[in-house]
Amino acid sequence: MKLCRFNETRLGAVEDGAVLDVTAALDVLPRVRWPLPARGDLLIRHLDLVRERAKEILGKASLHDLSEVKLYSPVANPTKLVGAPVNYQPHSDEAKADKGIPFAIKPISETLCFLKANSSLVGPSEGVIRSFPDRRTDHEVELAVIIGHEVRGISQEEALGCVAAYSIGLDMTVRGKEDRSMRKSVDSYSVLGPWLVTRDEIADPDNLDLTLRLNGEIRQDSNTRELIYDVSTLISKCSDFYTLLPGDVIYTGTPAGVGPVQPGDTLECEIEGIGKMQVQVSGSRS
Repeated sequence: MKLCRFNETRLGAVEDGAVLDVTAALDVLPRVRWPLPARGDLLIRHLDLVRERAKEILGKASLHDLSEVKLYSPVANPTKLVGAPVNYQPHSDEAKADKGIPFAIKPISETLCFLKANSSLVGPSEGVIRSFPDRRTDHEVELAVIIGHEVRGISQEEALGCVAAYSIGLDMTVRGKEDRSMRKSVDSYSVLGPWLVTRDEIADPDNLDLTLRLNGEIRQDSNTRELIYDVSTLISKCSDFYTLLPGDVIYTGTPAGVGPVQPGDTLECEIEGIGKMQVQVSGSRS
């Protein structure tokens, strides 16, 4: 099932280019007060219940054209955004040769993953606001994995069982000498969307075509089978270091073709089995 968050507070089921408003399905979520009794995103923790209720009310749901709604991140309250650096060998090779990257590129086997600030998370309709106009900001399309339940120290063999859904991630980065977690945590530099696709609809996350077009021109074009650390390996290794919670998002890494964006650019990101999202790049707030 494809579920989106649209017009900021509405829940939609996506079918045949339309959004069916199933916000009433959120009534199955428990009523909570501070401090929250369970950690993680409330919707993702109870995604199975919400999905079943959404199916029940689809026949009475109001219909909206996709072009007429604003799409926000399908995960509203993740506790962590996790990034996997240089997780495609061709991207590692191009990064090492890129004079615009002023630091040594280490293999993912040495660095493992990094955390991105939750405040950087936006949906496709919110767009990317390019900060630091005097510095280069690059696009990176990635398969995004949404964790479904709390796990720690999970094996690679069991790791896919803790996945709730998949989505398209756009991991923007400003070039410079700061730590990666700083340069990738700028406001609006973590795009997630256009919706989530529940795990049952993706037979093999390690064999999905992914493409990024910049102003209509293909810049990144690969398949997740080229990942150095595949999805289950990433989940397992991350869970060795910290508890993964419902709604946590793992950006699995980007293929070759990374390049700069300018205000006014349009990024079209597509992943097989998930769909497409368009993201506009605008100028800095400053």
